[in-house]
Order: sequence, then structure tokens, then C-alpha cells
Amino acid sequence: MRLVYHPAGHDDDLRVALVELQAGRWRQTRELLWKTGTHWALRTARTQLLAVAAARSDVVDVWVAEEPDSYDAQLMAVRVAVERTLRAHRQHHPQTLEFEGRARRAALLAARRAPHDPVPWVCLVALAQVDTRQLRPEHRVRSAEPMLPGGPWGLLYEVNQRDPYNREAYHRVVQFMLALEGPSGASLAAVFDFGRSVASQRPVGSPLLLLPAYAQVEQRRQSRADPLWRRQWAQESTLDYTLTAFHDWFHKASVGHRSVADLNLLAYALWAGCRYLEAAEVFEAMGSYAAREPWASVHDGAAGPDPGEALLLRARAESLSYARTRRPRAGPHP
Repeated sequence: MRLVYHPAGHDDDLRVALVELQAGRWRQTRELLWKTGTHWALRTARTQLLAVAAARSDVVDVWVAEEPDSYDAQLMAVRVAVERTLRAHRQHHPQTLEFEGRARRAALLAARRAPHDPVPWVCLVALAQVDTRQLRPEHRVRSAEPMLPGGPWGLLYEVNQRDPYNREAYHRVVQFMLALEGPSGASLAAVFDFGRSVASQRPVGSPLLLLPAYAQVEQRRQSRADPLWRRQWAQESTLDYTLTAFHDWFHKASVGHRSVADLNLLAYALWAGCRYLEAAEVFEAMGSYAAREPWASVHDGAAGPDPGEALLLRARAESLSYARTRRPRAGPHP
């Protein structure tokens, strides 16, 4: 089976817009965002991926110049500015703080122009991870949860007022916690506490039910030497969260709005937890679409040029094989 690594996954309209953006054409993006409308979860996910593609060129600047009154063009300019800031931060670019200031101002302007839209606030949450020493007051707000460090909780509140349980916003908070420096730095235990706190609220239909699994993968990144690591997924405390995500997200979310990244993580968590029948169902929903993560971070050093992909193919084959032996076969037609 040939795997397809594409962030759009089954979102065909997004895939077309990404191709057009990479070719320097923005009109398909304008059409896509107009059709997306106020479906906030989809709008957040699509603008994030569009910005990743657009950040390498001036295509959004051209759009803004040609349609200066377009809010969607302004929003995409904010998204691109945030993406460039985060890239500069990862690369320790000397102008990172200058990029961050411009992106922040642009996000605040967009938030004032469209006060109902959560995406500008999601952008502000994303920028918090650049402030690793929490110099800005809005990045050290005290949490209502005593086990969590101070953070951009006020910004997250603003997102939740517009789009409760916005996937990207919560994942950006996790990235912020992992980026903290000094004595205020968040431990992995705090990241686990955050993920489990969110999941315990049982947001039915939300991919945030997978936050504990994302925290678990982060633990693997920081402790690759543990030979018994996979067994943790079969422990009752971990498996309960995985099965909740399977039943209350995978089975209840709209099929077209399940991201490739989340499907891959759920498939891995179920397979690692020895729930092969459920894992097979997720692999079947994935089809040929795959993501590099979590496989690249959780493989056990298998031989070959791409051990992460080798693990994915192994998990898929084992799960589907198990399912074939367990599912009832259709009887002969009368």
C-alpha cells in the first residue's frame, strides 16, 4: 500500500487551495474561506494549514494589495505573520521579537474587526510560546487549576467564548507549556494534568479527547530509552482515555472534519493498547492518508530508511489482520 503524506487528508477543497497557493494564486483560498463561513473549527484548521503553505511566498501580500477591504485576506496575513514568527523562533532568528510584535499587532486588529471570530485569538495563544520567560502579563495569568503553571489562560478564555474546545488553541497551550524556561517551566506532569483535565470534561465530538495521548507521545520524545514504553498504552488509566476518544470523538465527529494527525494518533494509541479491532476501524477510515507523527517519535528503532513508516505499516497490517479473523463473515445469499 502506498501511503500519502498530505496535511489536507480527505479535505479535497483544502488540497486544491494549497496547490494553488504554492503556485502563487490566492483566489481558490478566498473561495474556500468564503465557503467555510463560520464553521469555526474548520476555519481554524484550514487557515492554519493554508498559512504554512503561504508563508514561503508573498502570495497573501498580493491578495491584501488587490483586495485591501477583505477580512479573509487580512486574517490570512495574520496567520502568515504568526507562522513566520514561530519559524523564526525555532531557528533562533535575531529578529524573532520584531516578527512577534508585528504579528501580535495584526492579530489584535483582526480581533477588533471581527469580534466573533476565534482565529485571531488562537493566533495570540500561538504567539505565547515565543515568550519563554513569560515577560508579557497575559502569558502568566494564574490558572484555575492549582497544578498548572501561569499561562495564557485569559487568551484561551477568549477563544472558548467564540469556539469552545478549539483544537488548535489547546494544542498551542501545550506547546507554550513545553517551551517555558527557568523555574516557571512546566513539567511533563503538568502537561499530563492539562490534557487529562480537558479530556475529563468529556467534550463529545472534540479531538481534544486525544490530548492525554499527545502528552504521552511527548513523554516518549523525552525518554526514548524506555524499552517497556508501549506497555503504558495498555494500562487501564491510559486506555480509558484512548477508548473515550474512540467512542466520543472518532464515532461522533463529522467524518470530513477528522484530521489526519488525530486519526494517526488514535490508530497508534489503540494498536499500542492492544485494541486491534478498534484500531482497524480507524486505519480503515484513514485509507491511504498518513502522518509522520506519532510514528516517527514512537518507533522502537526498526531497521530501514524510515522506521516510523515501517511501524505504521506493521500496526496497520496487524490490526486489519486481527479484524478479519474477528468480524463475522457474511453468509451465503438465499
